[in-house]
Amino acid sequence: MNSRSPKDRTRETPNDREARLKAALKANLARRKAQARARAKKPDGDDRQN
Repeated sequence: MNSRSPKDRTRETPNDREARLKAALKANLARRKAQARARAKKPDGDDRQN
């Protein structure tokens, strides 16, 4: 098993966390916009995925 305790891990600085969250939010927003564009482009019909 892992002999290292959670305290042994290097701690992230608050700036690292904010940068990671900002990047994740930006990627999520881009993905959602792409999905919305694809849905708007799609002819009327079944929007559900199987």
